[in-house]
Amino acid sequence: MFRSTSSPLDFRIRAASLSTTQNHASNHIPPAPIFLPQGPWHQIPGGVTAAEGFNAAGIYGGLRAKGEKPDLALVTCDVDAVSAGSFTTNVVAAAPVLYCKKTLDVSNTARAVLINAGQANAATGKEGYHDMIECVESLAKLLKMKSEEVLVESTGVIGQRIKKGKLLNSLPTLVNSLSSSVEGADSAAVAITTTDLVSKSVAIESLVGGTKVRVGGMAKGSGMIHPNMATMLGVITTDARVTSDVWRKMVQVAVNRSFNQITVDGDTSTNDTVIALASGLSGLGCISSLDNDEAVQLQACLDAVMQGLAKSIAWDGEGATCLVEVCFLCQGYLRVILCFYTLFSKIMFHQAAIYGRDPNWGRIAAAAGYSGVFFHQNSLRVELGDILLMDGGEPQLFDRDAASSYLRKAGETHDTVRIQISVGNGPGYGQAWGCDLSYDYVKINADAL
Repeated sequence: MFRSTSSPLDFRIRAASLSTTQNHASNHIPPAPIFLPQGPWHQIPGGVTAAEGFNAAGIYGGLRAKGEKPDLALVTCDVDAVSAGSFTTNVVAAAPVLYCKKTLDVSNTARAVLINAGQANAATGKEGYHDMIECVESLAKLLKMKSEEVLVESTGVIGQRIKKGKLLNSLPTLVNSLSSSVEGADSAAVAITTTDLVSKSVAIESLVGGTKVRVGGMAKGSGMIHPNMATMLGVITTDARVTSDVWRKMVQVAVNRSFNQITVDGDTSTNDTVIALASGLSGLGCISSLDNDEAVQLQACLDAVMQGLAKSIAWDGEGATCLVEVCFLCQGYLRVILCFYTLFSKIMFHQAAIYGRDPNWGRIAAAAGYSGVFFHQNSLRVELGDILLMDGGEPQLFDRDAASSYLRKAGETHDTVRIQISVGNGPGYGQAWGCDLSYDYVKINADAL
């Protein structure tokens, strides 16, 4: 697992420098810091349009309840792109989730992803589903493609149908705004946001099998975030060439290592969707097996992009003042997978204590103890940043003022709080991300959307 050693300030500067052409006056919100893990790649401009063959646009269509921030986004591919998706586990799934699942079941490729903010189109019955189908068919006609080549994502208020008339009227402008430029990617990334204070967009370039391959993406999310598909939307693009079965397995693995490893408030919504498209235009030979170097390299790139976006979502948690990174080490990788979600959730239950800058290691130890991970308490070790709080199952002498200062400084600079828990020296390793929980969380949700 790669880790970044750069500071959030460095990331903020870097993210801004990679989007220097973004018009903040029209897009309303700045780009997020991107916490890319270290690896054999480098960050490049472009987000979802960085990979060969992709275009994007984001415009204001009048769907939001207030404000004039862009609220309609479109990502298209010049060729049939191998498609994959990951979706909410909520049984009250929104119309676009149901539609995308059905479409991906019968087709291995797609050409477009339409995304709206303002209305979730969840719990809207047959009428809401028919609204969405009408929008899909109208867009497909404008793009001169089949309806089944268009996928859909929606975000906004549950129980509200899409403002179909305004969306349909906006489609010609949206299509005419499509561009392979950085501006196109930036505007799309802003258009999919709701309570987000920053837009999340990133792209990397790396060698895969000796060929330059690009992977990019955008995401939204700030509240109702929890593992098992956090409440978020995402679109991932690459110009790697890969078979459908391999691509879909890769995407699910990457989602499990990223978007399924974040929490803000322990809530899971109705619309959570990640769509990933591979154009195959990089010139790389087709990856048809998971058991070769090219597949391993592409998986690492995919993991990096999704983790960068996932950490930006946690960093931007509603009312958050710091990102919280939890690392867990134990004997056996399987035990990590089985128990890490529970352990992380229990630890993040104490988000308010982190906001209160309280280095209460006892709460962390207790959370580990009832998480479902079987271990001998004498093997428990807990660290807060570089400060050792517990070792061998026993409390350690530490400077409480320094520990509180570590938490306070992270909050003052919107930096990262790192908690590491060890229950042995085995190869099992997991990482997850969250944030503190402040008074502003309630304020934001009382006035959401």
